[in-house]
This record gives sequence, C-alpha cells and structure tokens, in this order.
Amino acid sequence: MTPQNPVPSQRPTKIPWGGLLVLAAAGFTAVTTELLPSGLLPQISRDLGVDESAVGSLTAAYAAIIVFTALPLSRLLGGRVPRKTLLIGTVLVFALSNILLALSPTLAVAVVARLLGGIAHGMLWSSMAPYVARIVPAHSVGKSMAVVFSGTSIALAVGAPIGTLMGTLMTWRASFIVLAGVGVLLAFLAFWLLPAAHDPGNHKAPSIRAALKLPGVIAVATAWPLLLLAHFTLFTYVAPFLLASGLPEALTGVSLSVVGVSGLLGIWIAGLTADSHPRRSVIAAVGLLLLAFALLPVLGTSTAGMFALMVLWGVSFGAMGIYNQAAILRAGGEHKDAANGLTVVTIQVGIAVGAGYGALALTLLGAQLVPLAAALPTAVALVIIMASRRGGYPAGGREKRR
Repeated sequence: MTPQNPVPSQRPTKIPWGGLLVLAAAGFTAVTTELLPSGLLPQISRDLGVDESAVGSLTAAYAAIIVFTALPLSRLLGGRVPRKTLLIGTVLVFALSNILLALSPTLAVAVVARLLGGIAHGMLWSSMAPYVARIVPAHSVGKSMAVVFSGTSIALAVGAPIGTLMGTLMTWRASFIVLAGVGVLLAFLAFWLLPAAHDPGNHKAPSIRAALKLPGVIAVATAWPLLLLAHFTLFTYVAPFLLASGLPEALTGVSLSVVGVSGLLGIWIAGLTADSHPRRSVIAAVGLLLLAFALLPVLGTSTAGMFALMVLWGVSFGAMGIYNQAAILRAGGEHKDAANGLTVVTIQVGIAVGAGYGALALTLLGAQLVPLAAALPTAVALVIIMASRRGGYPAGGREKRR
C-alpha cells in the first residue's frame, strides 16, 4: 500500500476579522500593561513604601526579561505548541501577571509579577505576526497586520492615559485588576474567534541561524530597531524638549497623544500600501520621519509648527511599523518565526538604548537638539533600507510591473 501523505493546509481565502480584532485588543492590553507603571509611579511608590527610583525597576525588569527569554521560548515552544493555543495561553499569563501585581504586598513580589508579564509580552509579539501571516490570504497580509497592530497605537494614545486616570480616581491596583479582567475576556474570545493555523509539512523549532543566512533578515532586524531607538530618544524626553522650545509643560501629554492618534492614520495608510508598494512606501515613511526630527528644533518653537511635525512623526512612525513587520516576514520566508523573534529582541534593545541615548543627547546637546540626535539613527536606517533592495525591502508586485 502507498503510504498516505498528510494533505497540506490550504491558504485561507477570507480574512477572519473577528480574530484580528481580538489580537488588536491583546496588543492594546500588552502595551498598556508595559507602560502603565510609569503613569502610576508615585502611587505605587507610596503604597509599597519605596523610592520612586526603585519603582522604575518594574519597567526595567519587564524589558530585560523580554530580551533574554523571547528567542529561547520562541524556539522551545514555536514548533511544539499549536499557535492558537500558544496565543491564548500567553494572554492568560498576562492576566495572571496583572493580578499578581495588583495583589503585591512588596516591591519584590511586584518585580516577579512584571517578570512574568515580560515573558508573556515577548511570546505574544514573537508569535502574533507569524500567526496572522498564516490565517489570512497572501495578498492581505499587510492590511491584516495594520488591523492587528492598530492596538499598539491606540494604547500609546489612550491606553496608558486612561489607565493612569483610573489609578488616580480609584487605586493603582484597580487599574491592573481591570487589565487582568480584560485579558481573561480576550482569552475566551480568542478561543471562539481565532482560527487554527496549521503549517504544511513538518513542525520544526525556529532556527535563528537559518534565518540569519537569508538575505534581508539582518537588514530589517537592524533598521527597524534603529527606528525604534530614534523614536524613544525623543519620545522619552519630549517634555524637556517642549520646555526648551518655549512651550508650556501642559502640552506634553497632548503632544504624545497626538503622536499616538496620528499613528492610527499611518497604520491605515500602511494597510493600503504594504502589499502593493512596500518598498516605496517604507522609504517615504522613514524619509518623512527623518524630516520631522530634523525640522522640530527649527519649527517646533511654535504651537502650530510643533503639532504639525508631531502629526508627521506619528503618521510616519505608525506606518513604518507595519512596513517593517511585513518586511521581516517576507525576508524570513519559511523561517519567519525565528526572524520575527529576532526582531522582538533587537527592538527591545533599541527601545532601551533609545532612552539612554536620549539622556546622553540631553546632557551633551541640550533639550532643544534632542530631535537631531533622533534624526541620526533614522538616517542610518534609511540608508540600510535603500541599500537592501533585493533582500529585506524588495519592490512589490505593482512596483515591479511599473
């Protein structure tokens, strides 16, 4: 008898909109969880009886554990646990982390809770994009990524501020309890709405070594973190920049929300262009981001000029995230899981370095020139993107026909 071969899974023909919205909400919850301690720092400090500088360890521990665990866990679980099950489990770990944090009697317990949340964060972003690429039609990957990653921009714009307001009106512990409840709800919705993602052929553990041999993976895994480094160089120290530019401190929160809300417009634009014109679009987005950073010291001294450039910053930054996410999946090919896990790590490094680099620029150049410091890594990333014509940032189908 001829052995029966497994039938390869067919490519999806429809976009599971309900599942994508659940994933967007999960991303919103993850980013809000990451940022919320910064807004509630004084309350947490008073309640736990420690200095505010010590409470900063909640954010540092969260980021550090992502760097050290994202790749090993992605390799360990990626080829063994069904992707839908992995995502649901990750969301539940987020909920558990927030419950433990809300009930923490000491800073040490709170740090353990944040370490657990950081592990879940790394696994979520390592597995979500490759999962989405498997459950949508090939020609709709960019559009689907735009829907899923809109949750990130919404969290940056309103997630952390709303959580901070909740903590102010009630307690900081209540904010994390609410986040935990949202996580549990999303896990149930994911069980019903997310389709299974089956890989044709054998399930193999993601190989970072194999991914690094593919043309373009190194380019994307370098350019994308450089852009995050540039973003957080200014994002972290936007308050001193505004004060140095002669603008009121009250504009700080508004300006950051403008960047986040504008990012939604950028994500929408990227959803329309990421599949058809990926190369020209990412070059345009990064070029406009570079322009915004370069002009902020000059035109950012007026309220109108500052808001106009903040909008340009937000639109460009929101769009380039989708373009880069689609680029790493294309560059990774059959090793997309490993390639995506690599970028999760390098992005966290970029964010961490960005805050330190911004502090150095603030000391050496002064607050008003911090945007120029952000422009430097942006320019380097643009050069890498333009040079990686065939591997990391190739032309799309319509661009080639033209």
